[in-house]
Amino acid sequence: MIKYIVRKLLYGILVMLGVITLVFFLFQGFGDPARIVAGQSSDSATQANIRKELYLVNDQGEKIPRFKQFLYYLNDISPVCFHSKADIEKKHLRGLFIGGETKFGLKIPYLRSSYQTKRPVWNILMQALPGTIMLALAAMMIAVAIGIPLGVMAAVKQNTWMDTSAIFSSIVGISAPSFFMGIIIAYVFGFVLTSWTGLHISGNWFVIDEEGHRRLTLQNLILPAVTLGIRPLAIITQLTRSSMLDVLDQDYIRTAYAKGLGKRQVIWNHGLRNALNPVITAITGWFAELLAGAFFVEYIFGWQGIGKVTVDALEKLDYPVVMGSVLIAAAFFILINILADLLYGWVDPRVRIR
Repeated sequence: MIKYIVRKLLYGILVMLGVITLVFFLFQGFGDPARIVAGQSSDSATQANIRKELYLVNDQGEKIPRFKQFLYYLNDISPVCFHSKADIEKKHLRGLFIGGETKFGLKIPYLRSSYQTKRPVWNILMQALPGTIMLALAAMMIAVAIGIPLGVMAAVKQNTWMDTSAIFSSIVGISAPSFFMGIIIAYVFGFVLTSWTGLHISGNWFVIDEEGHRRLTLQNLILPAVTLGIRPLAIITQLTRSSMLDVLDQDYIRTAYAKGLGKRQVIWNHGLRNALNPVITAITGWFAELLAGAFFVEYIFGWQGIGKVTVDALEKLDYPVVMGSVLIAAAFFILINILADLLYGWVDPRVRIR
């Protein structure tokens, strides 16, 4: 088990290195960061200082090679790093550092600072992350709570109107783009029927009270969570149905019936458990995608999460924020895929982790 986890983590590190390389050379090639930070009308001295701060030029004003810039960036975002004492103080790095003038350390990744607000990118994204996690969890809970029972029902009632209705609904759910469904749901339930539903087109997951404290407002979570949960719900329904149909034809199911077990016990205790592997793949994969891909839904409903922050950053050419959000999304993908592999062995004893 430990060897397996270590091996998967090493694979994950390699994937992250690939993502970091792609993100750096993609976004670092756009425009002049010094002009974006200081503005087009800024003086040359200000721009020169910014280029030095961003590791674009050295102390003599000479341009630093792109590959060396990449190594500086990799050292900044890596938890294992080497930094000078001046860098640690200047960047307000948080972690454990040992050594003399150049220190070896374990730190919270430094994603640099926003071009527009000058705030640390890590702080910006961590402030938005709870909203995205909350939205993704709510959407996946809706998808699982409805999709698995619906898929089981469709398999047990194969070729009946229940089965046909479930298949038709799932096809519609898979085909409908999230941004389109978001607009329709927001307009119908947040505008036309707002007097009946009490819901609004847009709203954040918190409000600021008179004393300046945040107060949770889960009412605004309903519409974006339903919108985001439609496609995974449809896929989970289809996968559960097809997997259950395969399992229900197995010999051990007929043996369970022959032993006198009730239909409900056979279906839910024996059939469903052995049919869950592809469903777990869908749930974990979609949860990671929901964390990373709620951009349009958050933007449509004004939900303050990483997706909305990233779209706003793209509009303002705030590339450090965009780069940081992509890296955090990639890290979630890797961790959740490892979790999915571990869940296989727990749910289905036939799967052995080596």
